[in-house]
Amino acid sequence: MSAAGTPWRPSASFEALRLRARLNAAVRGFFAERGVTEVETPVMSMAGNTDPNIASFSLQFSGRTDGAPRTRWLRTSPEFPLKRLLAAGFGDCYELGRVFRDGEAGGRHNPEFTMLEWYRVGWDHRRLIGETADLVRTALALVGREAPLDTIRYRDLYRDRLGLDPFVADEGQLRAALGEVVIDPQGLTRDDWLDLLMTHRLQPGFAADRMLAVCDYPASQCALARLRDDGDGHPVAERFELYLGPLEVANGYHELADAAEQGARFDRDRALRGERGEPAPPRDQALLDALAAGFPDCAGVALGVDRLLMAMLGTGRIADALAFDFTRA
Repeated sequence: MSAAGTPWRPSASFEALRLRARLNAAVRGFFAERGVTEVETPVMSMAGNTDPNIASFSLQFSGRTDGAPRTRWLRTSPEFPLKRLLAAGFGDCYELGRVFRDGEAGGRHNPEFTMLEWYRVGWDHRRLIGETADLVRTALALVGREAPLDTIRYRDLYRDRLGLDPFVADEGQLRAALGEVVIDPQGLTRDDWLDLLMTHRLQPGFAADRMLAVCDYPASQCALARLRDDGDGHPVAERFELYLGPLEVANGYHELADAAEQGARFDRDRALRGERGEPAPPRDQALLDALAAGFPDCAGVALGVDRLLMAMLGTGRIADALAFDFTRA
């Protein structure tokens, strides 16, 4: 009988599970050689991710809290506690572990997945692109593959391949550039149209067996990155995304160190969530206090381990990289 008819069986092959173990060992060896320390941070937090495009799981703690909130949030990444370690002076560190996102289940998404996140003190996002590509090359070597790296600015990518300037094009031009792709426009913002162009028009055309680092995003997509003037009147976010073929595998930043600005971004996120009628997780005050205490100049990146495994296995199904996917959990 096939695995499809026996849901107690794993969704991934034994070969895929053994490859994951080899990849985990390679990751740890990669950072050991570079003096980056592995740490473990909490999976549950009193604060959640306020990003309007990411939904967090919450749960209720039934034990003693001494006045602290009973509602706790499952992490969508280990970013905030890792940054608290950096602010305390710990230095370069990484975490390899499970993270959780509500509403994300499908061919390329699983509600719980493995994330690798690391930080380099004194680096910017451009320098971190090179190390991220080196790590991906280390992973690909496990399956006898190589992938050269190309780097392009976000603005140049849209100009070269779609013939429009993403910094000045209006929503009508962005919608027209989608061509035959039909999307319900209800509630979509300008940044949503830019993201749709990336996922529906650009990513499918990214060359297989090549890495593409897209950097310097519009300021409106700054997330947790620093902003700078690009010299032509358009501020950009010091952020990059790394693609392996059409798969996005990593997202990195020259990290924001301004506690007031970070707090303002949290508040904007929460306000937008309120407008949409969505839950608004509380601000992470511990992170804001850490930034205010003195945060080092650094760059950080989060890499989706399951996505990387998908590329290594040559599959478009995340279930093929997981011992038991969401339907079998």
